[in-house]
Amino acid sequence: MEENKIRQSHFIYWASGIVSICGIIFEVLFGALGSYILGDGVKQYTLTISLFLTGMGIGASLSEKVTKNLVLSFIYIEFFVALIGGFSSFLMFGATAFFSSGTDALFLYSITLIVGALTGVELPILIRKANQIGVTLQKSTARVLFSDYAGGLIGGLLFVFLLRPQLGMVKSAFLVGLINLMVALVVLYLFRKELVKKGVHAIVGGVIALLLIGGLFFGESIALTFEQKIYKDPIIHLEESKYQKIVVTKQDQDIRLYLDGALQLSSIDEHRYHEVLVHPTVANTESPEKVLVLGGGDGLVVRELLKYSEVKQINLVDLDPAVVELANTNPHLRALNEGALEDQRVNIVHQDAFQYLENSQDWFDVIIVDLPDPNNESLNKLYTKEFYSLVRNHLNPSGTAMVQATSPVFAREVYWTISNTISETDLHVENLHVDVPSFGNWGFVMASRESIDLERLEIVVETNYLEQEILHSLTTFGKDEDQNILDRNGNPKELGVNTLIDPILIPLYEKSWEYY
Repeated sequence: MEENKIRQSHFIYWASGIVSICGIIFEVLFGALGSYILGDGVKQYTLTISLFLTGMGIGASLSEKVTKNLVLSFIYIEFFVALIGGFSSFLMFGATAFFSSGTDALFLYSITLIVGALTGVELPILIRKANQIGVTLQKSTARVLFSDYAGGLIGGLLFVFLLRPQLGMVKSAFLVGLINLMVALVVLYLFRKELVKKGVHAIVGGVIALLLIGGLFFGESIALTFEQKIYKDPIIHLEESKYQKIVVTKQDQDIRLYLDGALQLSSIDEHRYHEVLVHPTVANTESPEKVLVLGGGDGLVVRELLKYSEVKQINLVDLDPAVVELANTNPHLRALNEGALEDQRVNIVHQDAFQYLENSQDWFDVIIVDLPDPNNESLNKLYTKEFYSLVRNHLNPSGTAMVQATSPVFAREVYWTISNTISETDLHVENLHVDVPSFGNWGFVMASRESIDLERLEIVVETNYLEQEILHSLTTFGKDEDQNILDRNGNPKELGVNTLIDPILIPLYEKSWEYY
């Protein structure tokens, strides 16, 4: 009898660690789901973590009412966590695909609160049960809490380095649900003598196991059909890298690349974007031998740069190796970039652009900044005065930089704030924009230590859109897209400067794209 109690008490400590691992994984999983589907990672992680912790507080309070049948209560709590948490990602994609905007957010926040509450009930029950077995309250509390906190660290590491990159969000949820279920079934076995109708409880657990196993093997493919509804065209490639979800779609001759749900390019009109990004920049540079490309892992900027025999070296810095790998191996993207990334003049570095500029000692004749929009804290730093100062410090005295700067139509204040931030680094700027049908009207900021005169520039390579005669027209902005922005009272609005300390661009960006 004593040996059995020791075995039971030992498993209680193991169970507290295991359910803690599962709890923290669900917590960060919900944050990742919100970041991917709803956008603004900092906001979504903040909300989901806050709601999860609030739920745990509610659950801990409710646990006071659980005074009888502690083992059976714990088993069914784990059943519910396994079922709800396991199907969370699967159902989130379904809610996004089939219901109106806002339903997915309500679903995510509700399920976060519910799973948090169930998680909050777990530990008090385990502590009380350990105390019933014969372990003193002081010891049982300390040991269970130690297992809980240690499990939290393990869960976070497992999600970041193993589950999300290897299994993705749908399979990860089902697998973690199965782990919760296994804990419940082991407790059911170890404490079987205390339970009545244990066969019924085992059958309930078995049914949940079949559902979760089915989800583990088939849920992702079904969720893919849900996700297909989010995209206009058929998905031909989908993967979750260490950093983001990568989707490629194809409809007739239109190949589209999406990163975390945001359109990056369409093969139909990407030439308009990339020609304006590259050719005026090179034309404004007397000797464009050494080039730095920040972003551009799809290889299309490099494709345009390789049209110049004067270019001797291209350093491409892109954080995600998976994007570059896809650009080199996917036949559609490779045909689009013409195998540019495998040219011997190209040196690829997988590093954060900010860190690269901080650590590099190199100077460049041309710098192309082709980074995603500043829709979260990590991307915002790449649109700050500090970042553009680093760009300036790596630009040769006669060199030129070009920055993609979102849309002056859809995000007017964002575009001109980026331009104003660049000019605050004592660089001369020139503003350009072009209509890209798949994106809309898109803006760029050219920068140089010397004043820029587009009239003297010559486009000397073959292009599909850009030509000499229209260069100057790219600098003409309509009244609803120029920098003369008025406040609510009709007075001229003063543009701020985006910095690391004062990241004004993020709320501006969220507000600008709210209705698009």
